[in-house]
Amino acid sequence: MNTLKSSIMSGIAIGTAGIGFLATRDIVGSVLFAFALITVVSYKLKLYTGTAGFIKRNEVPYLLYVLAGNLVGCFIMAMLTRCSPLELQASAQNLLEGRLAVGPLRGGLLAIGCGFIMTTAVTFARKGNNLPLLFGVPLFITCGFPHCAADAFFYMTAPLSFWSAHLGEILIFYVSIVIGNFVGCNAYRWVMGSNPE
Repeated sequence: MNTLKSSIMSGIAIGTAGIGFLATRDIVGSVLFAFALITVVSYKLKLYTGTAGFIKRNEVPYLLYVLAGNLVGCFIMAMLTRCSPLELQASAQNLLEGRLAVGPLRGGLLAIGCGFIMTTAVTFARKGNNLPLLFGVPLFITCGFPHCAADAFFYMTAPLSFWSAHLGEILIFYVSIVIGNFVGCNAYRWVMGSNPE
């Protein structure tokens, strides 16, 4: 239950930062998004991409449990966007149309970059160095690397008409970025043969 609550709070942090990003859609919004990862690390919350690079082989079901909690938190914040006077739904749809145009294969490959950046940032933060948190998040956003929790928030924020028109594409694309994030999160230890810590 503690893991579930922690995962939901992590999703809420992602959604909160996502609102700031959707409101601006520029470098300022990318920097503001770093609030989410700083919150996750400071409160030691469970985030899929902050956990995937440190789990053991038999803990994959636990990781999916974390992702489920993240999605619940993102859903809560996505519902709150309906109360905002800002054009958040249109901004989310515009972003996601670009995502889907890339396709699931390329999207999954790009997601590897996000996973690598996230595990690197969390590793340094655990050692007391938060600078990679501040630079890593704007970097993966600027590069267009998909993040499974952030993208989930964007999808949940988009209008229902977007969902009904692209449901199959969304599901396939989303699975590809979850896998891509996992690969990126584990790239260092798979190549080097040890945990980044």
